Amino acid sequence: MHEYTLPPADATALREAVIRAGLETNRRGLNQGTSGNISVRLGDGMLITPSGVPYEALRPEDLVYVDAAGRWDPQRKPSSEWHFHRAILQARPELGAVVHVHSVYASVVAIQGRDIPALHYMIAAAGGNSIRCAPYATFGTEALSRLAVEALEDRTACLLANHGMIATGPDLERALWLTEEVELLARQYVLSLQIGGPALLDDAEMDRVLEKFRHYGPQRDAPQ
Repeated sequence: MHEYTLPPADATALREAVIRAGLETNRRGLNQGTSGNISVRLGDGMLITPSGVPYEALRPEDLVYVDAAGRWDPQRKPSSEWHFHRAILQARPELGAVVHVHSVYASVVAIQGRDIPALHYMIAAAGGNSIRCAPYATFGTEALSRLAVEALEDRTACLLANHGMIATGPDLERALWLTEEVELLARQYVLSLQIGGPALLDDAEMDRVLEKFRHYGPQRDAPQ
């Protein structure tokens, strides 16, 4: 790639926020090593974590700006999953951040190719009455991007079969919060299957909960 759109003026604070979020995924046990990746919207493109660099070693300048056409500085190499990050942010203009992790319980459910059903009202945190699992496609491909966008229709989180999870939000704080919530729901699902399976909430109840969740999440006036 020889031509690309330069990133907007200084975004050091945003770059530092991405690194902090990445370190938090490790601290909270949601990720490990160089797996997982994070992106945030910046201008018409996005900032994304680079390929193969652990969060502990990242510097602000290591984050890669990928423009709207999918081009970047040839001296940088974005995460191999940049395709689905860009596809999600372009398909969903209300979103500002995408977090992808290989957390243990979400990955276990994804390995089974299962959706997470309405076993708990907190399922509504992801925007619907289930958390869908996208069918399998090879990592880093356009096929995976398409399947991820489809699984996220009317949702803010999904699983990726035999892979991991994606959580999104209007900002990094919300996306990181949702990442942790989805992992907890996946853990509850796995454990409930060991004692006979969950009793599910019906669609009518989930509709009521979804209405209550319209303003739920990490904000000053969030319901307690």
